[in-house]
Amino acid sequence: MAKLAQTSGLTDVQSEILSTVRSFVDKEIIPHAQQLERSDEYPAEIVEGMKEMGLFGITIPEEFGGLGESLLTYALVVEEIARGWMSVSGVINTHFIVAHMISRHGTPEQKQHHLPRMATGEVRGSFSMSEPDTGSDVAAIKTRAKRSADSYTIDGSKMWLTNGGSSNLIALLAKTDEGAAKAHQNLTTFLVEKPEGFGEVAPGLTIPGKIDKMGYKGVDTTEAVFDGFEIGADQVLGGEPGKGFSHMMDGIEVGRVNVSARACGIAIRAFELAVDYAQQRQTFGKPIAQHQAISFKLAEMATKVEAAHLMMVNAARLKDSGERNDVEAGMAKLLASEYCADVTQEAFRIHGGYGYSKEYEIERLMREAPFLLIGEGTSEIQKTIISRGLLREYKTRG
Repeated sequence: MAKLAQTSGLTDVQSEILSTVRSFVDKEIIPHAQQLERSDEYPAEIVEGMKEMGLFGITIPEEFGGLGESLLTYALVVEEIARGWMSVSGVINTHFIVAHMISRHGTPEQKQHHLPRMATGEVRGSFSMSEPDTGSDVAAIKTRAKRSADSYTIDGSKMWLTNGGSSNLIALLAKTDEGAAKAHQNLTTFLVEKPEGFGEVAPGLTIPGKIDKMGYKGVDTTEAVFDGFEIGADQVLGGEPGKGFSHMMDGIEVGRVNVSARACGIAIRAFELAVDYAQQRQTFGKPIAQHQAISFKLAEMATKVEAAHLMMVNAARLKDSGERNDVEAGMAKLLASEYCADVTQEAFRIHGGYGYSKEYEIERLMREAPFLLIGEGTSEIQKTIISRGLLREYKTRG
């Protein structure tokens, strides 16, 4: 059989892109990930390499300087990058979501202004929906944007911005007064341009600093505090307030495919480490891979990797076809993140005491995998989305 997580039906261009990225991961990411992770250092040289390959514009239409590739291509690229180091995939993930939202919903002027520079990586995006007291309950956000003539004044605090300090464009969700009876219809997405860095980066906008995390190091995760921040009405995504909820949900939907791909990448790497170690480590006169207890673990791990990959690919292809994929994306994210945690833990166990040492890569994966159980919606949120979709499709008559 072929190695795990192979994808059928790819074009020559897709195969060439993935081959290039895989080589980049093996040469430029894996050898440096451990040291960068230990020092919590932003992977600046790796980011420059991704710029040169055009990865920041992989899904941006060619008319704006991007590669114009599909969500599937992007997801498979993310899978490869996360196999090397998940934090690097985080650098381009929120950027991709923001670019997707502008491509799908932006005004012609917004597309022309932002997308060409996003395609080169000159402008890098971050995505701001969560707040200190609000996560999955999006309609309950407290950050407000008050309109006055041709501008808005924004006040409130945002939480968990990936690339919050290193980005220079934030897709921000805020509450506006549209007079709608339903809370989610009073939400608006703003395109906030800002300098890179920490502290008060613009009048009324402070990025306090990096949040210290258990894993997912290197990439900066921050808060954003808005205190009388002024922004023009022309920076409302799509030029129409009150559409923010649908904009963000579209972004989250592709984000769930991305998280699924990241989970697949980590699971693939965990399996690679485990199957290699199991063939080298010997006990009772033979490699531990030849003991049934370990060989069965490897069989189960490989099956989970393959199942997660197939569901991720299916969700991406559905989105590319223009069909609704909220259920499929939720299923893929649920399965891939849970299986990633399972596979990583089994790889950790196969390594025995060495798995607990920071000298071994599996220790880092053990701290990274749990993040995927939370990011882009917890497993419980995915089950809610899936069950609602199933009940919608299997609704009984009478």
